[in-house]
Amino acid sequence: MKLDILAIGAHPDDVELGAGATLAKMVASGKKVGIVDLTQGELGTRGTAETRKQEATEAAKILGVEVRENMKFRDGFFVNDEEHQMKLIEVIRKYQPEIVICNAVEDRHIDHPKGAELVETSCFLSGLKRIETEFPAWRPKHIFHFIQWYPLKPDFVLDVSGFIEKKKAACFAYKTQFHDPNNQEPNTPISSIQFKDSIENRARDLGMLIGAEAGEGFMLKGYLGLKDFESLC
Repeated sequence: MKLDILAIGAHPDDVELGAGATLAKMVASGKKVGIVDLTQGELGTRGTAETRKQEATEAAKILGVEVRENMKFRDGFFVNDEEHQMKLIEVIRKYQPEIVICNAVEDRHIDHPKGAELVETSCFLSGLKRIETEFPAWRPKHIFHFIQWYPLKPDFVLDVSGFIEKKKAACFAYKTQFHDPNNQEPNTPISSIQFKDSIENRARDLGMLIGAEAGEGFMLKGYLGLKDFESLC
């Protein structure tokens, strides 16, 4: 199955938090979108790998994506080496995405920048035809990194007006991870009511910067080329 956009996150819920509204908007516009989670989030303080799997399935349904896979790399301990690269190359080539969206290049959780680096490396290697796999060589046209814990300055902000409620619904499908007064598990940085509110607040703030109701910010390591100024209108 060829996808237009493949979102790759280190943990189930990374993609929803960083680019949930973007994916919902792309699905609504008719684009084929998929999600790949690198780990099962098994080291998370709250919930379990099994509850995260169930929550990820529900979040995918809410966003309307075509497919969701989990690579089952070791949470906290995966690395950017040949073994992990080859497995990810297979997935990239299988889905042939034009755009890959992935973790922040710098962040509080060590898996986020590790995931970003692994995706960047694998996307490049995926385009080398001398690396033989079941599927032919394929290199995405663009790799975009969403913003996570650290408030990094985005290279561009996508207008996601009208899709914040769907983003929130997808995020809050992870009931074990976010604020719930009835949950007796230990608190984490993302289980506070402040963090829960910040999901919408950040989107509103980024939207304000571009004169829109809501926005999601992205970074890239290279340059975003334009054919003409009309692309900006």
